[in-house]
Amino acid sequence: MKYLLQVWLPDGVFASIPQDEKDKLDRDSLAYDTLLKDQGHFIAAEPLLGPETAVSIRHGNGEISITDGPFCETREHLGGFIVVEARDLNDAIRLASAVPVGRYGGIEVRPIFDLEALVASQTTAAD
Repeated sequence: MKYLLQVWLPDGVFASIPQDEKDKLDRDSLAYDTLLKDQGHFIAAEPLLGPETAVSIRHGNGEISITDGPFCETREHLGGFIVVEARDLNDAIRLASAVPVGRYGGIEVRPIFDLEALVASQTTAAD
């Protein structure tokens, strides 16, 4: 099953960290991605730019509104994500616990809904 590991970081977390520590974090993060690939867990991973670069789109009353900024105001922001293949939730939690940037914030583990499998099963049932 696929899981999304969301990396949540406090605002400004990297502003006070020395550059050599940031550089080590970058190297550690890429090394962890390689480890996940070697173990067959890795599907995708990307860091995100800061929340000040976000644009939010909402639908309502037949109209679309576009506003600058993240979808919701929080003290933390979504700093990146990793999509992994794991046996079960416990395996996904084990993988999330070793994400290097997790030392600076938190990791939310969420199962990915298999929409393709649902649609395929509905199509088969309808035939």
